[in-house]
Amino acid sequence: MTTPSTPDRRGLPLGLSAFVLWGAMPLFFSLLEPAGPVEIIAHRVVWSLVFLLVLLAATRTLGSLAAVLRSPRRLGVIAVASALIVVNWVTYVYAVQSGHVLDAALGYFVTPLLTALLGVVVLRERLRAAQWVALGLGAAAVVVITAGSSAGTGGVPWIALVLAGAFGLYSLVKNRVGRDVAALPGLAAETAVATPLALGYLVWLGATGAGTFTTAGVGHALLLAASGVVTGLPLLLFSGAARRLPLTVVGMLQYLNPALQLLVGLLVFDEHMPPARWAGFVLVWAALVLLTVDGTRRAHAVRLAARGPAPGVTTGASRRRSPTTVGTESPTHPDPEEHQWPTRPSTS
Repeated sequence: MTTPSTPDRRGLPLGLSAFVLWGAMPLFFSLLEPAGPVEIIAHRVVWSLVFLLVLLAATRTLGSLAAVLRSPRRLGVIAVASALIVVNWVTYVYAVQSGHVLDAALGYFVTPLLTALLGVVVLRERLRAAQWVALGLGAAAVVVITAGSSAGTGGVPWIALVLAGAFGLYSLVKNRVGRDVAALPGLAAETAVATPLALGYLVWLGATGAGTFTTAGVGHALLLAASGVVTGLPLLLFSGAARRLPLTVVGMLQYLNPALQLLVGLLVFDEHMPPARWAGFVLVWAALVLLTVDGTRRAHAVRLAARGPAPGVTTGASRRRSPTTVGTESPTHPDPEEHQWPTRPSTS
């Protein structure tokens, strides 16, 4: 079986495909006008559930979804995650349709920093010095962008903060439940919880004549229905990549998503980027470089510790061992090939 420590050639193309699709999302959502953000997300919830149910049936894993829905404790956590991801989705579509793709990109650049802060505040985790510096740079970026409102940046970047906050809290909730719920049944459960409200809203739109599914043409209706595939397909690609690539590579690839959104906002939608906003982005990028370097060094240190002392190196512990045990494999130092980082992808 292929593991992230022995990546195969399909891992990188799968990962690149997933993050390119996520990065190109603004292009898709811009095609869905005249539907508004809430109507688009209602359709996205319903059609995503349909697509995910087909996938679960094809892979004969519908039982895993049923197990999640039968557990009151899991279902409660899933409901919270569902509410948070819907807030994230609606805010993102609003950003695209209102000409704030750059704010959306900033939000996803800031997300790793906010997630680290939540780890400190909620989980009482301890950060290393480099992580604290990265958080400080992230906070400085928000201050710089906000202070530059007089230069036309629009004041507090609330779209970026809502996106990062909703997804950071979503990641925190998924961290609690995601240890025993796989990505596909987890996302299917989240959309199933939100589907009654989404269907009710769509029925109300149809009854009042405010909906666009049946009034804006067949092409528009097909695009709205395609939102289910657009949601599920990148997740499938990402899941395949995460099983085949080291976690450090997956972590590097995740920045491709907001980077592409930044390019789409600048080059396709021709959004304005004042100097203060550039300065804020640079501070965020510096913080992400710090986090990436620190995380890579930490992962390397963990692998070295798992590997144990090099052959021929005599440690104090080995000198105290009896002659019959010298040279044998110590049970306290497992094979480094078996010391794997968790590879379950987050559902986004």
